[in-house]
Amino acid sequence: MHDTLPAAEAPPFETHQVANQPPPFEERDLWRDDAVLREAVVREGAQAFVPQLAGYGALAGGELYRIGFDANRDRPRLRSHDRHGHRIDTVEFHPAYHRLLQAAKQHGVAGLSWQSPQPGAHVARAALSYLHHQVEAGTSCPLTMTHAAVAVLRQHPALREWADKAAAAHYDPRDVPVAAKAGITLGMGMTEKQGGSDVRSNATIASPDGGDGYRLVGHKWFFSAPMSDGFLVLAQAPGGLSCFLLPRRLPDGDKNAFRLMRLKDKLGDWSNASSEVEFCGAWAQRVGEEGRGVATIIEMVMMTRLDCMLGAAAQMRMALAQALHHARHRAAFGRLLSEQPLMRNVLADLAIESEAATALALRVARAVDAAGRDQGEAAFARIATALGKYWLCKRAPAFVNEAQECLGGAGYVEESMLPRLYRQAPLNSIWEGSGNIQCLDVLRALAREPRTLQAVNDELAAAAGLHPSLDGALSQIRRQLADEPQPAAARLVTERLALALQAALLLRSGSPAAEAFVRSRLGGEHGSALGTLPPELVDARLLERALPG
Repeated sequence: MHDTLPAAEAPPFETHQVANQPPPFEERDLWRDDAVLREAVVREGAQAFVPQLAGYGALAGGELYRIGFDANRDRPRLRSHDRHGHRIDTVEFHPAYHRLLQAAKQHGVAGLSWQSPQPGAHVARAALSYLHHQVEAGTSCPLTMTHAAVAVLRQHPALREWADKAAAAHYDPRDVPVAAKAGITLGMGMTEKQGGSDVRSNATIASPDGGDGYRLVGHKWFFSAPMSDGFLVLAQAPGGLSCFLLPRRLPDGDKNAFRLMRLKDKLGDWSNASSEVEFCGAWAQRVGEEGRGVATIIEMVMMTRLDCMLGAAAQMRMALAQALHHARHRAAFGRLLSEQPLMRNVLADLAIESEAATALALRVARAVDAAGRDQGEAAFARIATALGKYWLCKRAPAFVNEAQECLGGAGYVEESMLPRLYRQAPLNSIWEGSGNIQCLDVLRALAREPRTLQAVNDELAAAAGLHPSLDGALSQIRRQLADEPQPAAARLVTERLALALQAALLLRSGSPAAEAFVRSRLGGEHGSALGTLPPELVDARLLERALPG
């Protein structure tokens, strides 16, 4: 008969006692906890949509946050053939992926701008995208393309059904013709092996097949979201590079003549599929005039660049929230991490960087919103989408890594969200035109489109006199632009403009982060790494503002 230990005593070999660990991050209301976002939404004209945003913030920080882990853990799989040998070219996803898309479409992440075409709708849709991207970035790819494509498709009456169903608050994952669906998603196929960003070197051939119909033969090196209902693609028609809408299923239900060759084995973005495709006489409908392919899809660029900005800002926001949550519950050397002076410097620096990113992204959303009504805002959107895409997307990877370090080893483990954010962070700087493309486009716009220079000057002039460091930066920028910068200087010009715009926004809004941002980013009171603020700028209000304790 074995001796029994007293009930209050643990077995002598039991060592697993959990202590000094933070509680779970979720359930968390991403709208309620984000004062910066709430203020920006009101400031940029979307007050009417606050109830809708509040509802999605609660959903995103609960259910969608949880299932985002499932969607990324079980990656998409390509099934080229069924068990009988028929070619099916199907991509299978975890059910969580479909639930994420269903929730997003239902709440307007892909369509609110078009469903409620009133002032502020694009700002509200941008805020929805920002909330969604924080918890699951992979689904943002088809959501962004679906949203942006509506701007193009609505210009062509024959494609009105496609545009209306893309904007609809309905998600239907079935592989059936568009006529059988209440809502659809759209993908894109622009990039080929030999060209990359140089789409004018595309070799895919589009041969006329009667009316606006064409047959496509060729390939795409990146074919995004391959289970979408249709795809906007570029191909060489007799009149030059043209844009086409290629359906996955033909009206009679037959599969269109393309083959998914393989799925890309990507660094991140694991929940979503990207593929290589071959067109084998695939039928497609021309969108716009022959030879005007780039001019046709350029209508989407303002939307997709904005979403790259929103994605970068959202990743920063979630990384900051994770770091703050951890630091407030984890003790080291006798004090909570959030009470350690150097850690507070890092967290405060992250907080002001995140706030500046969110403020710029939502300001650009307002310009996109007003572009059809205000020429000045249209000009500002034209250049600010390139400026913002470059700068915010460049800042995101270093930012997420710094936040990851706040968690120590736990931030390097897949059970944490930080590894997923870190893998995701470089994507937006590459997608929709890499950094050099954006910066050269900034110079091109300044040199060839005088209204863009005037729009930037007007935006910056509104903050003149609010801080000497900003005034000094504006003088330097004006001298540099007066000398007509050379292409080799494009990154420096773009960076300085982006920082000045962020500083101006924070100052004009009266943000508590403004002084620290301007003195550190423009006034030279900062090192080369995050966490190098002058100690007197590490204000406790910055941390409480970033995430309520």
